[in-house]
Amino acid sequence: MVTSAPANQRARQAIRDTWGGEVEVRGLRVMTLFMVGVASDPGLAKLLIEEAREKGDLIQGRFLDTYSNLTLKTLSMLGWTRRFCPQAHFMAKVDDDVLFNPSALLHFLNRSRNPYEQGDLYLGRVHLHVAPDRDPESKHYLPSGAYPPSVFPDYCSGTAYVLSRSALLKISLAASASPLSTPLPPEDVFVGLCARAAGVLPSHCSLFSGGPGVPYWRCCYQAMVSVHHIPPRDMLHYWADVHSSPPCSWLNLRASLGICKVRAMLGTALG
Repeated sequence: MVTSAPANQRARQAIRDTWGGEVEVRGLRVMTLFMVGVASDPGLAKLLIEEAREKGDLIQGRFLDTYSNLTLKTLSMLGWTRRFCPQAHFMAKVDDDVLFNPSALLHFLNRSRNPYEQGDLYLGRVHLHVAPDRDPESKHYLPSGAYPPSVFPDYCSGTAYVLSRSALLKISLAASASPLSTPLPPEDVFVGLCARAAGVLPSHCSLFSGGPGVPYWRCCYQAMVSVHHIPPRDMLHYWADVHSSPPCSWLNLRASLGICKVRAMLGTALG
């Protein structure tokens, strides 16, 4: 389930032409859909209708598509998936500027658990002990009246995370019962709050990016489940290169992951 803004047609097409075009991965059926809100511009709304008719992969919620309504977008996504995808073992929520790797995800799940095993899984890059932003000038502003505690519960970065069917049901039901504050907390924080209320704990996986940008390295990107901040043109190029032969060896995969993380941290430190 890819959360996308109505105007991001190029990003959606790049996903369709790369990882979103995968329909079977490691013997399992995969489907990619896009979640959007209502466009305020009539011309853009018309383009969305045409895109939906042509592609058949858009889901539109009943809310204005704005940054402040991202939490409503996630609520709509959870509710839609709960209702219309009862056969799905897992749901991945992904932003439309993320290069996602279904094969790497299933490889990780196969190593860590039975893909068909029932149980709660809320997997991604976990943020620990994050304090609410109390700056009124910030787009992430959350006054103490809307959220009094000094820290959020641990939660997975909203750039990409995975929910098992049981975790999805519990979090979705908790979200439906949760009173919505004004302003709403950030969408990934809101999912974390609902997960805590439902008794679902987040699980950290270093193969999800959600902080520093990860410089491109073919073997590193073969192993990563998600990489954030990837423009459409780069997504097309990286996906083609990652899947060119030969595949990277196990040793190259492990070494390149370490090098990529160091380069990402250095890039952040150097601005």
